[in-house]
Amino acid sequence: MYSTLRTLAAIAICALTLAACVPMAMFASSSGAGYSGKRNDWGTFVSSNEVNALCLAPKLRFLIWEFEGHFGRKVVMNSGYRDGQHNSAAGGADNSYHTKCMAADFYIPGVDKSALIAFAMRTSSVGGLGCYPGRQFIHVDVRDRPRGYNRPVTFSGC
Repeated sequence: MYSTLRTLAAIAICALTLAACVPMAMFASSSGAGYSGKRNDWGTFVSSNEVNALCLAPKLRFLIWEFEGHFGRKVVMNSGYRDGQHNSAAGGADNSYHTKCMAADFYIPGVDKSALIAFAMRTSSVGGLGCYPGRQFIHVDVRDRPRGYNRPVTFSGC
């Protein structure tokens, strides 16, 4: 009985989360020069054929929808899932969240990088944030935050 109630509660929470995130992300714009020539891979714009947007953890997909809903524009991913070989070639850490389908590097055309960083800093589902000075994109991942952290773990110039 208890496990049935728990399962139903989990389904209800998932449904409410989807109801809160999906509608705004569905109306996010993808018009303009920033999207010209970009490929749509599994509902996400990607910057090249090497970017894999299929393998995204549900929590990461919801996070991307949060960004799209907040800014009213679709994200363009520079990096999503990476297998071990791709991760090594990209200079990724051995335990990279990209290899676990839990990280994405992206930008939003027409949105200043500082606005993306500010939104990421106050969004509770962002576990890690990389800012990469001199690059237009940010890195977000959905790792669990260390106990007592009320903001993401930051690295690479944040």
